[in-house]
Amino acid sequence: MSDYDLHEYPNGIRLLHKQVLHTKIAHCGFLLDIGSRDEQLHQQGLAHFWEHMAFKGTEKRRSFHILNRLETVGGELNAYTTKEKICFYASLLSTHFERAFELLTDLTFNSVFPEREMEKERTVILEEMSMYQDAPEDAIIDEFDAVVYGTHSLGHNILGTRQSVTDFQQADFRQFLAENVRTDRLAFSSVSNLSFAQVKKLADKYLAPLPARLGPRPRTPFTNYQRTDQLERRPITQAHCLIGGPAYAIRDERRVPFFMLNNILGGPGMNSRLNLGVREKHGLVYSIDSTYSPYTDTGLFGIYFGTEKNQVKRTIGLVQKELKQLREKPLGTSQLHTAKEQLMGQLAMAEESNGGMMQLLGKSTLDLGHVESINEIFAHIRRITAPELCELANDVLHEDNLSVLQYIPE
Repeated sequence: MSDYDLHEYPNGIRLLHKQVLHTKIAHCGFLLDIGSRDEQLHQQGLAHFWEHMAFKGTEKRRSFHILNRLETVGGELNAYTTKEKICFYASLLSTHFERAFELLTDLTFNSVFPEREMEKERTVILEEMSMYQDAPEDAIIDEFDAVVYGTHSLGHNILGTRQSVTDFQQADFRQFLAENVRTDRLAFSSVSNLSFAQVKKLADKYLAPLPARLGPRPRTPFTNYQRTDQLERRPITQAHCLIGGPAYAIRDERRVPFFMLNNILGGPGMNSRLNLGVREKHGLVYSIDSTYSPYTDTGLFGIYFGTEKNQVKRTIGLVQKELKQLREKPLGTSQLHTAKEQLMGQLAMAEESNGGMMQLLGKSTLDLGHVESINEIFAHIRRITAPELCELANDVLHEDNLSVLQYIPE
């Protein structure tokens, strides 16, 4: 990508900035290459708990001051945790950019984890767990990770367990940060109408003085996948089903063509094969989609749908029919061209989001070491062939490779 700037400080922190002249809003944030997969067994949920606790007090601020610092100028402050990333980010008028930069630096590096706040936040996270458990379409996605990845840390719920969240103490947070925070594995990313010189001047003030924390932080790779069928009876009205298995890692050259294959099968377009073949033709579901999430050393593919209890078997049969067609019947020239054009259009529209672009700059730098330009991705998409897609479908989408998790009404 030729229209963004990158600077790496001696402590390893990378600064990324893209100037967009026509906007008044600045989007910025820290992306850390730390997630729930980096937790030990007794630490399940600690990364997510840290994300919550970062807002509860620093060496110079209490929770009230953190929450009001950007809100009083109309800004937004937020965070999220995934399997491999934690992100603290903000959006606000670019005239207040330094206010966000300083605050994000403070809560990312100077959290003190007040015991009083920690006790309150435990209850909040336990309520969050209950909320997800009451939503089977969310709960089944979390539980499916354990079906595919088993006891590996990728199979752990990002929220942790009720027992682990109840047991965490101040020392656990400090130990987790000491074990996992590496300044060469984090980035500060921003998109605004400010020049790179203006942003770097602030980065020299807030990022450059941070002490270097370098060294290895290995991740245990996932191996020994075993296909599993699992059925659970639940007090629900609708049946829910998830079908999937391991897929390609973030650096695998097959990632982009498999992303396109997933888009054809069950992507966001209403013309996806699953939507046309299961909802539009047979009216069996309200929504059905497929997703692909690449990680450092593996990936996860999944198909989700909800339907009536007595239609589960029929719906699974229709899904398997679509998978078989992708494995056995190569796309025609016109179909392949349409699939490429659709994906490129979707990616181009996604790039219009400055907030999404801010996160993309940081994630790509941490995962790939560079930011792929949209033209590079388009060139890769244009090189994809129909036989290549068939080969990927046979590798990942074969019935013998796909696990099944069902929630069936009691």
